[in-house]
Amino acid sequence: MEQLRAVLIEGLDNLQIELSAEQIDKLMAYLALLQKWNKVYNLTAIRDPQEMLIKHLLDSLAVVPYIKQNRIIDVGTGGGLPGIPLAICFPEKQIDLLDSNSKKTRFLIQAKAELGLVNTQVIHSRVEEYQPEPLYEAVISRAFASIQDMLDWTHHLIPQGGIWWAMKAQKDFEDLTKLPGLVKVEDVIELHVPKLNAERMLVKGSKQAS
Repeated sequence: MEQLRAVLIEGLDNLQIELSAEQIDKLMAYLALLQKWNKVYNLTAIRDPQEMLIKHLLDSLAVVPYIKQNRIIDVGTGGGLPGIPLAICFPEKQIDLLDSNSKKTRFLIQAKAELGLVNTQVIHSRVEEYQPEPLYEAVISRAFASIQDMLDWTHHLIPQGGIWWAMKAQKDFEDLTKLPGLVKVEDVIELHVPKLNAERMLVKGSKQAS
C-alpha cells in the first residue's frame, strides 16, 4: 500500500491538487474498499490495484481543478466514480451519488459510512425518476455512452444556467455541434491523467432556456 500511496501523492502533485494527509488516507481507504468489494460485487472490470488507482482514482481526480459548483450529483456513479474522490477532496461541497444498481448502492452506503463522508447521500433510483428538491447546481458523469443521452436523462436535475460536466474518453468523442439547443457547450478541457497513456476530456455545458 505504501507504494500505491506514493503513486497517488505523485499524481496529486502532477495535477497540482493539495490535500491533507487525512484526505490522502481516505482516498487510499476508498481504493482498498473498492478492491475488497470488487471481488464479490463486480464494481469494475479492473482488478490490479495500481491500474485501479490510475484509471479510476487519478482519472476522477483530474477534474478537481475545474469543479466550482457547491451542490453536485454524480449520475450513474457505479462504484462511486468520480463522486467519492470529489466528496473527499471537497468536504465543504454536497456531492450526491446516484445509481440504479442495488449492489452498487449497497457498496456506496458502506463506503460513505466507513469513510465518514457526511457531505454525500446515496440515491438508489433510475435517473429519470429522481426528482430532487432543490435542484442541483451541476450534474457530473463518467459513465454515459453519449452526451446526448446524458442531457436527455438528467436535464430535470438542474435549473436553467446549471452545468453538465461530461467526462469522456477521446475515442468516444462525439460531434458537439449536433447537440440540442438545450445545452450550450462552454468548454472542452483536455485532461492529463498522470501515468495514463490515453486521452481524456471534460466537456462543460450549461442548460439553456427551453
